[in-house]
Amino acid sequence: MKTIATVGGLGRAPRLPGTVGSMVGAGLSWLLSSNPSIQIAGTVTVTALGFWSAGPAAAALGAKDPPSVIIDEVAGMMVALILLPADWRVYGAGFLLFRFLDILKPFGLRRLERFPGSVGIMLDDLAAGGLANFILLAVLKFDIPGLFR
Repeated sequence: MKTIATVGGLGRAPRLPGTVGSMVGAGLSWLLSSNPSIQIAGTVTVTALGFWSAGPAAAALGAKDPPSVIIDEVAGMMVALILLPADWRVYGAGFLLFRFLDILKPFGLRRLERFPGSVGIMLDDLAAGGLANFILLAVLKFDIPGLFR
């Protein structure tokens, strides 16, 4: 379980493990982006693996949400980018926006961390990803002002 929760040990990166997890999520999203059904299935699978592994791994590591558990960042990043155009500008903006929202946790996202176990570890990142996706969709929909052209 720790191997999945730390994404093969990448969560043990000496610096910025959450950013490393977000990079993995962006890379997976990019790889799966050519087929929306597969991208959705991949995002659901990573999220399910996160709910299954994050809490037990955190308990084994002796912390509520240890930095080495990064499956939540992978899943959150994949949610942030799901069904968006596979364009480096969109993915770059999505990456930055997700990291910003995940670190600052505005709009009550921090309260989601209060849930026990895997739920508390996963929900704030999934919510940050959902919010990032919503913002990016709005920017793309309204072409604010030609940002991605």
